[in-house]
Amino acid sequence: MRCCSSHASGVTRRQFLQGTSGVAAAALAATSASAARDEDERTDWGEYVIRGARSLTVLPVLIHDLPEPVELTSWRSWGGVQTEEMANEEVARITNELERLARKADFAIDLLPVARILGAGDVVSIPRKERADVVIIYAAGGGMDTFDALAGLGKPVIFFIRHKSGPYYLWHEIVSARYLRQHTDGVAKENVGPRDVVVDDTDELLWRLRGIYGLRNTMGRRILAVGGPGGWATGAAPDLARERFELDMQTVAYPDLQGLIKSRRAQPAAMKRARLDAAEYLDDGKLELGTEEDLVVNAFVLAEAFRELMDQAEAEAITVNGCMGQIMPVAEAAPCLTLSLLNDMGYMAYCESDFVVIPSGILTHYISGKPSFFCNPTWPHAGHTVFAHCTAPRRMDGKRLEPVKVITHFESDLGPAPKVEMRKDEVMTFVMPNFQANHWSGLLCRVVDNPFLPICRSQVEVEIMGDWEAYTENQEGFHHMGVYGDYRRETGYAVAKAGLGWTDYGA
Repeated sequence: MRCCSSHASGVTRRQFLQGTSGVAAAALAATSASAARDEDERTDWGEYVIRGARSLTVLPVLIHDLPEPVELTSWRSWGGVQTEEMANEEVARITNELERLARKADFAIDLLPVARILGAGDVVSIPRKERADVVIIYAAGGGMDTFDALAGLGKPVIFFIRHKSGPYYLWHEIVSARYLRQHTDGVAKENVGPRDVVVDDTDELLWRLRGIYGLRNTMGRRILAVGGPGGWATGAAPDLARERFELDMQTVAYPDLQGLIKSRRAQPAAMKRARLDAAEYLDDGKLELGTEEDLVVNAFVLAEAFRELMDQAEAEAITVNGCMGQIMPVAEAAPCLTLSLLNDMGYMAYCESDFVVIPSGILTHYISGKPSFFCNPTWPHAGHTVFAHCTAPRRMDGKRLEPVKVITHFESDLGPAPKVEMRKDEVMTFVMPNFQANHWSGLLCRVVDNPFLPICRSQVEVEIMGDWEAYTENQEGFHHMGVYGDYRRETGYAVAKAGLGWTDYGA
């Protein structure tokens, strides 16, 4: 599966796959043209756009019966959809509900027409079923073989069942004992479980769809790895990320990046644009500069180079391997502010090329519609802990810029690195994938402080809103991903659909 992209590209897929140097070479060829633009045609670094997102195509299927009276026997099952007229009214009700839900959603939903079927044999004739990303089964009636036929399409399945929101559905009574448990005392269906059943409440349907939308936009995502893919203490991390999420990792070699940057530096218009962009960025009442302005200019040069590479590769994500050493001589600055800038534009930009945690950044980005904060954990105590790193986005809510001090990268004393002040009392979700890529954990936290410790510059102290002792005792992996808002339900639901375990330590 390949990601769609909103970017135009001068490189064919064949050229791209012939070698990693093709990406940088194509970008290098394009640099002269882009650098020659008028300096007034600058990038809008204040624009936040969810890039490369694919809409979620939903197939609603109403299953019902058309029973006929039989003398001296029970001739119909429970339920209020028993005739053609009732079924047509229910199709209209479902259509109206889903149209309202799609308008309410903060992500793109494409609705296929409601399919009305009576049994398993009708599944094959459902129009455009192959386009669906998720099937919603409106289980007014029907049999288990029909559910199995729909599950056999290979799409995630959600059951919507009516109790009081319309005509009563048969499967409100028997979905657990008959279908999920298959007349046993434990869940017997591999890909459908209790969390896939919704009763009456379309808001409960919406967050599940958001989770599946996030997973759809994570699977097969193309990401550029400058210096190659890696994993914190886990050499198998790239292979595991490919296996679990089908990530399309493309390597950009450092010599190729160096050539691209040198070419940009040789273009007066490109450098003038970088200086103007840096000056505009620094002219912000919520920004305090504590490093050299020339290093901020260099950060914009590097950001333009990264955008050039992503445009040419039709990618919306990038990560840097060796960012505490290799890239600094090439960029003549720490990459921290560059990655922060790209995240603030809606790209996904991560340091350390750690594919243990990067899939969780992509997933939470698309689920929340906001940038994610790649960070190191510290030891929790008294219900509090600190997360820190030097690449935090400023536009953490996807809208406004948080206050920031642009200072040095702590370990190197080289700038520029952002010390982003996270919004106090903001609720945040933190996700922690394990090294084996088969289990993730989630935390719900509240921001209580932005300390200034001698550690990575963007530092946030949080109160863990849940069982912090269990989290402390059962930590797995290392790096975490943080995002504004509570997205534990959606993330856990998506992770389960990907075949991974999930533990929620939140309240």
